[in-house]
Amino acid sequence: MSPLREALAGYLAIRRSLGYKLARAEKLLSQLITYLETAGAATVTTEHALAWATLPRGDARWHADRLTVARRFAIYLQAIDPATEVPPAGLIPSRPCRATPYLYSDIDIAALISAADGLRFPLRAATYQALISLLAVTGLRVGEAIRLNGADLDFARGVLTVRASKFGKTRLVPLHPTAVAGLRGYLRLRGQLHPHPGSPAVFISPAGTRLLYCNVHATFRQLARQAGLHPRSASCRPRIHDLRHSFAVRSLLDAYAAGQDGQARLTLLSTYLGHADPASTYWYLSAAPELLALAGQRLEDHLREQP
Repeated sequence: MSPLREALAGYLAIRRSLGYKLARAEKLLSQLITYLETAGAATVTTEHALAWATLPRGDARWHADRLTVARRFAIYLQAIDPATEVPPAGLIPSRPCRATPYLYSDIDIAALISAADGLRFPLRAATYQALISLLAVTGLRVGEAIRLNGADLDFARGVLTVRASKFGKTRLVPLHPTAVAGLRGYLRLRGQLHPHPGSPAVFISPAGTRLLYCNVHATFRQLARQAGLHPRSASCRPRIHDLRHSFAVRSLLDAYAAGQDGQARLTLLSTYLGHADPASTYWYLSAAPELLALAGQRLEDHLREQP
């Protein structure tokens, strides 16, 4: 193993001990080291890091993200090798552009599930129908759902365990009885179509392996097109992660409709979604005009009651 790859292993071990997963960073930094080795460079330099970051075709934001990954590694590496150069911050200017949530209606979700019925293999169709359904009714992150193992399902209590999620946290997620029934049905069908999978994963491919994150996203884009879901703007496109946004918004709308304290429900929702800070959940308030209107109406009613 080369000194650079040894340094990368140490860098990843330290940051992962702090709760970072770094799956993408590991892949990108391995590519950076391959680039440096090909160029005959013994360490990271600003020139090489910039050339590598801008090498693939893409927009400025993607290039800036790649350079940021290289820069963080270079900061660590400089403590080991003083010859390492740390690329200056902001070397590739880019403006952050947060995607506008694509909020799915019940009809949209039904269309996605119906589109999944047309996938090539019966097990693949059943898997994506069950996966989309679970994401829609729990707000799980996609990565959390595809990491679920059979041992994480407690049907007797109607609870699933999400392990080692963001920042290494584990949480319990209560399920509605209909969600429990849906998962039971999927597992029965899965057992008939593939009795001996090679993975303990709940959601498996036709080969019996755990679903891959990139393949799930690609398949969802295909299903969205087949379901007739089109972008609403340049920053508002159908994404599988927006099933989580839609769940959060619907939960808050239901709370307001039931006359409940939205602030109290928001705190509970933050815990249910696995947010480290309730401030992360507040962003959902701006995702739907209906929520802003209800919040404004509550404020107006409160002010009207004041002397």
